[in-house]
Amino acid sequence: MGMKEVAEKYSDYQVEMRRWFHNNAEVSEKEYETAKKIREELDKMGVEWEHCGLETSTLATIKGAKPGKTVLLRGDIDALSVTEETGLPFASKTKGVMHACGHDCHISMLLTAAHILNDMKDELCGTVKLAWQSSEEVATGAKAMVEDGALDGVDACFAMHVWGNVPAGHISCDAGPRMGAARMFEIDVQGSSGHGAQPDLAVDAIVAGSAIVGSLQTVVSRKLAPAEPAVVTVGTFNAGERWNVIAGSAKLTGTTRCFSYDVFNKFPEYVEQVATDTAKAYGCTAEVRDTLLVPPTVNDEGMSALARAVAQDVIGEEAPIHVPPTAGGEDFAYFMEKVPGCVLLLGVADEASGACYVQHHSKFTVYEPELIRGAQIYAKVAMDFNAGREV
Repeated sequence: MGMKEVAEKYSDYQVEMRRWFHNNAEVSEKEYETAKKIREELDKMGVEWEHCGLETSTLATIKGAKPGKTVLLRGDIDALSVTEETGLPFASKTKGVMHACGHDCHISMLLTAAHILNDMKDELCGTVKLAWQSSEEVATGAKAMVEDGALDGVDACFAMHVWGNVPAGHISCDAGPRMGAARMFEIDVQGSSGHGAQPDLAVDAIVAGSAIVGSLQTVVSRKLAPAEPAVVTVGTFNAGERWNVIAGSAKLTGTTRCFSYDVFNKFPEYVEQVATDTAKAYGCTAEVRDTLLVPPTVNDEGMSALARAVAQDVIGEEAPIHVPPTAGGEDFAYFMEKVPGCVLLLGVADEASGACYVQHHSKFTVYEPELIRGAQIYAKVAMDFNAGREV
């Protein structure tokens, strides 16, 4: 029996699982029922699993009957703090929490792929590790799994992300930078408070903070090469307690995004320099704290070529399309720093069925018939890579 025939046995299962996880959405680092359900399903299959990384992350192993390589497949499992407005009969029953990024699809596709691979063990070369990873949305899950040995003995890695900007029937898996590096910065500005009618006797932190917001934009326009795409965003600015009092302190928080490791490593220095020097010019001081969230997601050329070829086998010759990189971060980058890998964007947009909203929207949903093909792509990438398929 070929993979397509094996997969068809699990088409209804794929939908059932996706809807269960969508109905039972849980936020990052608290995906207890999600993890329990995943492990119950693996037990039913007779597939070995273990805890790995954070408490709610699960690493399963399927060994083939033939010698070959080892590949890791990743599916993230956390939902977002978004109130669902889809009106679906299986909408999230968890108030204020929704799978608005499609991770419910990743969980179910990877479970379905586990069924396919388990049924085809006699034809499988080498070993497949399947990682149901916690907490992608807060960028803590992948790093924890890597540190806990998820990649021990692994030759390559692969992940998929359902994508609301890609039409159903298509995928995007170009080599090179695909998702942005993300850092968070916090800037504490200190001046001296005073009466609003006597500005000469105070040092206004709001004026200094406002100048810092403007000056930070010169990091991209004047410190980086014009061909380097990058973003500096100030997301919050908190200062002041009363309308007629000059604020003595202010706090700014924001994020930087880029696709280059060189820029990624320089951003903290640039932000600190601009913030402290600008604050000084206004008679204030500034303290800057930088938090690394995720490095750039850079698709390996060989793995990307394999994934595109597999997608053509599963969906059709016209499946691959070009989609520009997105500055949104993806913590699968921590896996890809260690071994060659790629992230494939699976098209799930279909206006006729209402799947016409982007990720993180309160009405985000997907064209479900594509998910069984996603499960096949997971399984076939593993089988073809382990068997040494050349593209």
